[in-house]
Amino acid sequence: MELRTVRVTRYIAPLREGGSLPAIAEADDEFLYVLKFKGAGQGPKTLIAELIGGEIARAVGLHVPEIVFAELDSAFGRSEPDPEIQDLLKASTGLNLGLHFLQGAATYDPVLMKVDATLASRIVWLDAFIRNVDRTVRNTNMLIWKHELWLIDNGASLYFHHSWTDYMEQSERPFVQAKDHVLLPFAANLQEADGWFHQHIDDQKIKEIVSLVPDEWLVKDTPFATAEDNRNAYVQFLANRLKHSETFLKHLIDVRETVI
Repeated sequence: MELRTVRVTRYIAPLREGGSLPAIAEADDEFLYVLKFKGAGQGPKTLIAELIGGEIARAVGLHVPEIVFAELDSAFGRSEPDPEIQDLLKASTGLNLGLHFLQGAATYDPVLMKVDATLASRIVWLDAFIRNVDRTVRNTNMLIWKHELWLIDNGASLYFHHSWTDYMEQSERPFVQAKDHVLLPFAANLQEADGWFHQHIDDQKIKEIVSLVPDEWLVKDTPFATAEDNRNAYVQFLANRLKHSETFLKHLIDVRETVI
């Protein structure tokens, strides 16, 4: 598997609701993308989480906008009048990440749209697996597009990689933030979701997805000697978490009982 690479040709507008100041941009394929910059506050780690989380979701049949590598030229943004944005663009020369912009999509509102138990359970399971802390009522990070639910913004996943402290021990722990998940009340089929993921994700699929992460994103702010060592650590974490999914599955089922 591989991701397409596009070249950014036009910066259109910042999305200031995003903490890392993503933007809508046009690329040389004439499509629009939500661009995530490696030069933003948390550096490439947000992009790594976005890529891995998004492609795991896609592998199990969940809707995720196409993810692409977005090449940013060093001359890009020189005419940008906003100094904060200009600094961000300068710091992001090279390979960044883009998600296909879903024109006309609406933010998911749990009051207006209920999600069926199967889909809700798969999304809750996914977020417990990748430890995504940012799919709450306050910030659902889901869109309704063409009458279907699409997952966006997985950059707040895999938070262990900001320090790598006891990451293998963390791989076997429950996801305590699950109590705040916007879809938890609808997730009545969590046991079935666990089986679904084990049918569609295995160690080999995890390796394939993690192998997509560029070396240049894996050599900054890391305790590992090489990009390959860092890449292997992601694989080990995710493979072990999948192996011990019953731990966070039980917690999900138990905490759901307290919110319904």
